[in-house]
Order: sequence, then C-alpha cells, then structure tokens
Amino acid sequence: MNAGDTAFVLVSAALVMLMTPGLALFYGGMVRNKNVLGTIMQSFILLGIITLEWVLWGYSMAFGPDHAGIIGGLDWFGLNGVGMEPSPDYGSTIPHQAFMIFQCMFAVLTPALITGAFAERVKFSAFLLFTLLWATFVYNPLCHWVWGVGGWMGKLGALDFAGGTVVHISSGMSALAAALIIGRRLGYGTTAYIPHNVPMTVTGAAILWFGWFGFNAGSALACNGLAASAFVVTHIASALAALTWMFMEWIHRGKPTTLGAASGAVAGLVAITPGSGFVGPVSAIIIGGMGGIICYSGVLLKSRLGYDDSLDVVAIHGLGGIWGALATGLFASKIVNPDAANGLFFGNPGQLWIQFVSVISSMVFAFVMTLIILKIVDVIMGLRVTEEDEVRGMDVSLHNEAGYTY
Repeated sequence: MNAGDTAFVLVSAALVMLMTPGLALFYGGMVRNKNVLGTIMQSFILLGIITLEWVLWGYSMAFGPDHAGIIGGLDWFGLNGVGMEPSPDYGSTIPHQAFMIFQCMFAVLTPALITGAFAERVKFSAFLLFTLLWATFVYNPLCHWVWGVGGWMGKLGALDFAGGTVVHISSGMSALAAALIIGRRLGYGTTAYIPHNVPMTVTGAAILWFGWFGFNAGSALACNGLAASAFVVTHIASALAALTWMFMEWIHRGKPTTLGAASGAVAGLVAITPGSGFVGPVSAIIIGGMGGIICYSGVLLKSRLGYDDSLDVVAIHGLGGIWGALATGLFASKIVNPDAANGLFFGNPGQLWIQFVSVISSMVFAFVMTLIILKIVDVIMGLRVTEEDEVRGMDVSLHNEAGYTY
C-alpha cells in the first residue's frame, strides 16, 4: 500500500465526480431556458442511480472474475470481497475500494454524456429506466472487454488508457441511436434552438477541463511520471482543439464564438483520452488539433444528414472518440509507456489494426444494444413526452419548477 498513490487516486476520483455536474452545466446552458433544470437533472441524478447500480452489480460485472472474455461474474455483488486491501489486478498499491470508486465515477459520467442527444423531449421516468438498462447491458460488458482482467479486447492488445472506446465511442454511438429512435424536437428545421446561457456552458466546459485531469492522469493509478505525462498531453490536446475549432468557425462563419471555443476544448479532451497514457506532447498537438477539425466537421455534417442530436454528442464524443482511438494506434510510443505498445509511426502497424477492430466492435455493440434497449423502454412506458409538455418545457411539465423567475 502506498499512501501517495492512494491519495492521488482518491483525489482523481473526486475530480471525475465533479465532471458530471460540470457536464450538467455544459449541457444546461445550451438548451432553452424552459428546459434547463430538466437537462441538469438528467446528469445530476445519475450520481445517485448509477452509484447504486455500480455498488450492487455493476462493478462486479465490469471487473469481477472473467467469463469467456465477455463479462465479469457476480462474485463481487454488493462489493462483497472488495475491501481496503489492494487488488493484485487493479492497482497493487491502492485499496481495492479506491479503484472501485474511481471507476464508479466513469460509470456515472458515461450515460450522462448520452443525454445531450435527446435533450428537451424525453420522459424522466423513461430516462431512468433506459439509463439503468444501458449501464447494465452496454457499459458494464464493454468496460470488461477493455479493462477487466480476461476481457477479449484487452487480450487482443487494444489500447484505451482512460475511456476512448469505453466512455466516448459507447456514448457517441448510443447518442446516435437515441436521436434516430426518439426523433426530432418539435419545430426542428424551422425553430431556432438558441443556447439560453452561454456563460453557464463555458463554466461547465471549464469544470470538465479541470476534472479531466483526474480522468486521464488518475488512470495511471499511481502518483508517478506516467500520471504527469497524461496530465500534460491532456492539457495540450484540449488547448489545441479549442484553437482549431475556433479558427475553423472563424473561417467558415466569419466570427469566432465562445461556445465554439468551449466545444473545441471538450472535443480535444475526448480525442486525447484513449491515448493519454501512451503518447507524447508533439503527438498530443496533432491529436488535439485534428480533434477540433474533425468534431467541428461532424457538427456541420449533422445538419446535412438531418438527425436531431440536440447538443452534438455524436460529433464531439462519437467522432472524437473514434479519432482518438485510431490516433492511439498511430502515435502510441513505448518511450512514454514501456508497458504498452508502439503505434504505426513508431514501427508497429499492427497496433492500428487492433485499434480499428476495437473501434468497430464498440460502435456496433453500443449502437445495436441501445436500439434494443430504447425499443424495450418505449414499449413499457413510452419515451417521449406529449407535444403539450414539450411546448411547455421539461422544467414545468416534468419537475414542476422553473430555472428562472422574473
């Protein structure tokens, strides 16, 4: 047991926890004022429901004893056997519970990311049931594939330091499925959906940027040089993506916007996540810069394809996660992390193929499973609010409260 490592991981877990309310502000500012509390609530309440799921069966499914490389067993149900002593498999210098709670915060954040795709039109009860099923049948298996001992993607050699496939590709593809199944908001194409509070969104982006250091650096599970490297490249990539998104928008629309800079910063954080423990600073410049360009282009593509992803989850988390995972196969270096593998540009073209397989598998699994879960929830209770409630707004119709009084 190492006191420094333990303190570092616990602080990192706290930073990742702050990302969920940060995301709530990021999303909340981008919707119309009649939906601000309903949007914030969708993220905030996941700190409750997913924590309960994680403690009872989620952690055991994700990290418990392996079953055929597909899923963990229920041996650790209710954290049975997950105590204060280190686990030889998951952080040998920290308490097992420290690793568990660090991963809990990832499990909370991931479904919260999806909510941006169906903001302003989904029943709260349907959202709760969907989230519980999604965490159980999408997140937990995918987490085991990549990070659980015996998971097939990990055994294949796929590199995902902090969640490119597990968190961002899964949420991005699930967001696409949700946007397609739930349908467009009333007035889509004729109504201007203008963010009601950009300062709130920028504040949320700043909290996400701050918390992401725990997300990526904390994934080293030790207070060491690898954590420092992950911290540095995380910041570099976010900075570059904020710049490239801003300049892309400046060139395309004639003026740079604050909302664009904030969105770009988040896109860079997404892009660097899978490779944060495997790439160096110069590679981070390329990954972040390209991340801003790719994700901004994805936002433009959305309008051409016609689906209503309210807050651009597919473009930022889906495309950003895909680029980041593939970029890891290009730029990973054993100089940064001797326990990993080199990428294409460091003499190992096979790693790019492994990353490609992991990306495609994650995309298909998350998309198809989310379609199935949404159909089940729709049959049980219906997904969408009534047209009358949608016009009134989620705050009043679902929660009987208002974000602002004048």
